Amino acid sequence: MTQSGLAKETLQTLESLFHWFHRHPELALNEFETTKKIKAVLQEHDIDILPNPLDTGVFAKIGGKNAGPLIALRADIDALPINEESGLPYSSENPDRMHACGHDFHLTNLLATAFELKKIEGQLNGTVLLIFQPAEEVDHGADRVVQTGILKGVEAIFGLHVNDELPTGVIGVKEGNLNAAVDRFFVTFKGKGGHAAHPESANDVIVATGEFIVSAQSIVSRNVSPFEPSVVSITHIESGKTWNVLPNAALLEGTVRSYDNAVREKIKTRLREVTNGIAATNGIIGEFKWVDGAPAVVNDRHLTQFVEAVARKHNFEVVELEPSMGGEDFSSYQQIIPGTFFNVGVNSPYPVHNSKFKVDPKAFETSVPLFIDLVKTYFEGSAVDGETLLS
Repeated sequence: MTQSGLAKETLQTLESLFHWFHRHPELALNEFETTKKIKAVLQEHDIDILPNPLDTGVFAKIGGKNAGPLIALRADIDALPINEESGLPYSSENPDRMHACGHDFHLTNLLATAFELKKIEGQLNGTVLLIFQPAEEVDHGADRVVQTGILKGVEAIFGLHVNDELPTGVIGVKEGNLNAAVDRFFVTFKGKGGHAAHPESANDVIVATGEFIVSAQSIVSRNVSPFEPSVVSITHIESGKTWNVLPNAALLEGTVRSYDNAVREKIKTRLREVTNGIAATNGIIGEFKWVDGAPAVVNDRHLTQFVEAVARKHNFEVVELEPSMGGEDFSSYQQIIPGTFFNVGVNSPYPVHNSKFKVDPKAFETSVPLFIDLVKTYFEGSAVDGETLLS
């Protein structure tokens, strides 16, 4: 046994699996080989695979032999459209595809947890649902999972994410707000183009675009309380083809990040009003489109305290995370059941979504035992050091 409590054989197996998944990254909704590999590995360990109407992703379960609660553990499985430059000996073999956000770590962690829980399945006073979720990066994968109905009867869900800033194996937790809601908007201005030398004979959508950019940046500062975190960022502008022609149209695209639903709606309303107002002032057509993304990750207080207590029982270092304006669709599960999402440090010199990002595999020696003991302790009555945390 290693210091982590995991058998050397288990660590060797998970390291081999981690390397395989890292070498074979697949984009959202195209995780076909990843799905096939997960199923094969689960079958090798006689773990029950559940029906899944989705094309990718896997649902499985362990336990159920004894009466008790049903809880879920979730890992995402998709990669990013990035050409890897990490220099790792097990780097991506798929051009312009990379596990640059640690999803290979997440799914390997869940598989290793499953292997160990299967060994004690007969002792578990409850059932664990394993969710290998597709399409976290795009396309609302968590929503797709929720829509299958697989979460019926689940009373709590746990998930983790690698953290490149934390030292290896350090656990990061946060009650309440952790990740912001992520929304997307599009604005199109349409007018009459013309010669750049005669703007009086045309409608200048470029000027309208500039007015929108400036006005949009005052929405948060003048319409939202400074105590309510929110961001409006314009990230894409497209208009015109050449230097001496006033174009017919201009497109802007951006994102809104927020935590409070009322703030989210206020920003959406003001962006639409600004679009219409600028269009009217300039005598052009303004079109506004809003695309809802993942809601905010808001961690259940009791479950978060439970994770912290179990981690400290193992003498793992635990720190409190700062809220992030980055998004995470684990929040979709939290819309229907209590859940908590926490971090494990992987000490990467480069951040997630960077072509040189890499995980320190030693983090498995913290994450796997923690996941295992979360399940065991929950089923034993949620008592840590004599204190019941989930009452």
